[in-house]
Amino acid sequence: MAEEINIQNGKSIFFDDPWQYYNAMLGDIEGAKKSICVETYKFGSGNIGERFRDVLTQKAEEGVKVKVLIDSWGARVSHSFFRELKENGGEVRFFMKIKFFWDFFTKNHRRNHRKLLLIDDHISYIGSANLAGHSLNWCESMLRLENSALNGKFKKIFNEDFNMYNRYVFKKPELIRLIKCGNYDIVRDVPSITRQPIKKRFETLIKTARQRVVIETPYFLPGFMLRKAMSDAVKRGVDITVIIPKNSDIHLVDLLRGRYLGMLHKNGVKFRLYLPHKLHAKLLLIDRATFALGSANFDYRSFRYQHEIILVGSDQDIISQIRSHISDCLQNSEPFDYDEWLKRPFIQRFYEWIFLPFRYLL
Repeated sequence: MAEEINIQNGKSIFFDDPWQYYNAMLGDIEGAKKSICVETYKFGSGNIGERFRDVLTQKAEEGVKVKVLIDSWGARVSHSFFRELKENGGEVRFFMKIKFFWDFFTKNHRRNHRKLLLIDDHISYIGSANLAGHSLNWCESMLRLENSALNGKFKKIFNEDFNMYNRYVFKKPELIRLIKCGNYDIVRDVPSITRQPIKKRFETLIKTARQRVVIETPYFLPGFMLRKAMSDAVKRGVDITVIIPKNSDIHLVDLLRGRYLGMLHKNGVKFRLYLPHKLHAKLLLIDRATFALGSANFDYRSFRYQHEIILVGSDQDIISQIRSHISDCLQNSEPFDYDEWLKRPFIQRFYEWIFLPFRYLL
């Protein structure tokens, strides 16, 4: 793997390079003394997945309490992959196995998309990245924090998720209640058509912006209220910049987002298309004063159907690191070409129209 990054005690570190945060994660896991909690959407079966599994197994052998929660839809592994880990006392659960309901497709879209790694009582990771080798050259957004109070809040959330791993009905009010911790807010979503706290927080952040909003997301399918918030902010003189991959890993989403790019561009929203490889980062930066970072995409599916989690804060050291990341992304992106968009072929316009009713499931 790549050269390890120097980690100073107590310092929050923002990562966008998978090689660096994988090394940091593995180092923290190896240093664990009491407990390790892993919550992820995808856990790969290749070298990265095997490396994490083997280190977790080693720590379980040493007596460290290890819990792993993987979404059944996103999993690339089975229980047998973790046989030795479980034999040494580790616990592995797969969130909501695929089941055959009368509304099979809708219910099975209610996935756990959260990404957390919690070490002992003080180290927490939250962000966009799965534990899988296919994304080793992607641009991500992961935050490492050394904060005992935050770690305790995250651990409570993890244990709730771990204990309800096979439930399809949720007591929504208590599972989406805002959690405050010092200068941080933890905002959570569970599947719901009407209650979507993360989307509401994004709307509020954009509505209260005074100078600039930067949004990074791999999948851009915003609902009406988010589109209105962005357009209204531009009218107030706020600079709105959305950074998206030129080509994401889901071509159908790229096709459908064209429905919105031209419309919002005409309203003054700026789009930048990230070029080097896949952009999978998920974050907002408001006026150099507030960041929001976590697992949620800027699309219907995240807000409506998935268990998501974001951290909202005002720590200036973290904001400085995010600003540096954004600057690099902008240097490696090209502006959206509205004239070219107007010339897109009829077949593309047709697909945009035909797939629009399915935007909630993409």
